Amino acid sequence: MSAEPIGTPGTESPDPMEVVRTRGYTVLLIMVAILGVPISAAAFGFLALVHELQSLTYEDLPRGLGFDGTPSWWPVPLLAVAGLLTGLTIRHLPGLGGHRPAEGLVNTGPPTAAELPGITLAALTSLGLGAVLGPEAPLITLGGGLAVYAVRLVKPGIKPGGRVLVAAAGSFAAVSALLGSPLLGAFLLMEASGIAGTMLGVALVPGLLASGIGSLIFIGLGSWTGLGTYSLTLPHVPHTGQPGFAEFGWAVALGVAAALLGTGIKQLSLYLQERVERRRVAATAGTGVIVGALALLYAESTGEDASEVLYSGQDALGGLLSDNAAYSAGTLLVLVACKALAYCASLSSFRGGPIFPAMFVGAAGGLALSHLPGLDVTSGFAMGVGAMCVAMLKLPMTSVLLATLLLGSEGITVMPLVIVSVVVSYVLVLRLERPVAVPRTAPR
Repeated sequence: MSAEPIGTPGTESPDPMEVVRTRGYTVLLIMVAILGVPISAAAFGFLALVHELQSLTYEDLPRGLGFDGTPSWWPVPLLAVAGLLTGLTIRHLPGLGGHRPAEGLVNTGPPTAAELPGITLAALTSLGLGAVLGPEAPLITLGGGLAVYAVRLVKPGIKPGGRVLVAAAGSFAAVSALLGSPLLGAFLLMEASGIAGTMLGVALVPGLLASGIGSLIFIGLGSWTGLGTYSLTLPHVPHTGQPGFAEFGWAVALGVAAALLGTGIKQLSLYLQERVERRRVAATAGTGVIVGALALLYAESTGEDASEVLYSGQDALGGLLSDNAAYSAGTLLVLVACKALAYCASLSSFRGGPIFPAMFVGAAGGLALSHLPGLDVTSGFAMGVGAMCVAMLKLPMTSVLLATLLLGSEGITVMPLVIVSVVVSYVLVLRLERPVAVPRTAPR
């Protein structure tokens, strides 16, 4: 959400108190409160549909074809189909399927009404059939687009500044419960937008209102339908003691490792993206085969389920932490390697968000290192999540909160360690990253 309509460089920003006192701001809050209900309900429906597609294609379809369970090779043809459908959607429908996830959480502005179907379809075929991406970026885009479209139907002459705030509020409502807390989702959007200074509160209040309403709608629909809230939750967090010198040494090491791995993933995904866009449909299907083959490799080499490499990893984070004793260090290292490469391939060609796979890769890496002396499970998990998130997103405050708030009281204990690992990773990423030319030509 760009801050330019509120106060551009070289111009005098309005007094925020004067803005808040205007009748238009009050009307905006009322509109946001009303819009938060249908937009959050639509977001809930989108997440429910993604979940059903995952169950249908990975569990029900193989059984329907006579297989006793899901074969380990099943992700290969499944992801090839996903790549074909996503490539066709990006090529032929307006909007190019939404923003390119290899470029991070970038603000491309709210989509037009004509672009919404293509963005929705590209996200559904990517996320529902196993691409290693999360739902947060499509929800942010769709929430903003739906909000602006609805307001324009009622008030066609809405000013640019008001349009930006409405789009932001729609995005807040759409991701309100996804990260486990409406406040965490709101913080993510505010840090990603870059809005600061005296106008921060003016822009934040409508978003917080929409986020709170959206969270209530998610909870209500989850209870009414029995589907749950599709929220990131970690129900069983192992206890950890107060950190010592050894843990702080591990914080530095994890920060360095995450920066190196994250930079490698981003650079390779951007390199692949340039080549995918030259032959959009065939290349996207090809990257789908690569993702499926990596899931097969993991399943055959470790005896674990191939689905651990697929999807965003959001639903698997809780089990990864609570059942960490079932994973050897070798299995976790293979999981990190396969998930990271599948994540890289998905970033280059599919449509979705970068947050949850980064969290999963970092968590698995931290758990692998916890098999070594001086690092406990919860600390390794939290530092891995924070360091990897900031390496991929370059949002340090959000990365710290993601790694700690989800752990409950244990998150407070490990917060100093997470801060150190996040800062080390963030500074090193800024030093390592090289600008990569991203082509803007239309894919063929």
